Amino acid sequence: MSDPKKKQKQTDYRWIITIFFVTILISATISFTSSVIMERAGLLEAFLVLFFIVFLGIIFDIIGVAVMSAKEKPFHSMAAKKVPGAAEALKLIRNAEKVSNFCNDVVGDICGVVSGSAATAIALQTLRHMQSDVLPNLIMSALVAGLTISGKAFGKNIAMTKSTQIVFLVSKPIYYIKSLFKKKK
Repeated sequence: MSDPKKKQKQTDYRWIITIFFVTILISATISFTSSVIMERAGLLEAFLVLFFIVFLGIIFDIIGVAVMSAKEKPFHSMAAKKVPGAAEALKLIRNAEKVSNFCNDVVGDICGVVSGSAATAIALQTLRHMQSDVLPNLIMSALVAGLTISGKAFGKNIAMTKSTQIVFLVSKPIYYIKSLFKKKK
């Protein structure tokens, strides 16, 4: 007789295929949008777009880590009391692997790639005003890497210590969006 603890989870090929296409869609959308904005933007606006993309990656990294760290117990009593968002929080935690994959890998990695492209666009804009073509690219790459990595390090600490609050905060908009669709039906 096999030990249930040793039983491994089956690979969810449907999830892998779904996340592949979702990644392509989100990546194309974010890349296209940021490219259009960056083409028309001045240097200040380009920096704001870059910081927004980096910030978005950090926020989703925090959500992914929080969902992986959170425990179900506080949400059971809230769900029993019909607190809006509690059932959605439980669902997020029970699907932590997929939620974390989406938040950390899909959105986080896309933001990393797109922020690199945005940094290159800013470096190219800066090149028009400088003699060196290496320095602006080097500065922008280092700046993006520093902001992303330090932001995620700071965010992970918050995600681990405030996981319950973060998951609940994320679950509330999910609840309200779901309730909007229920009303329409």
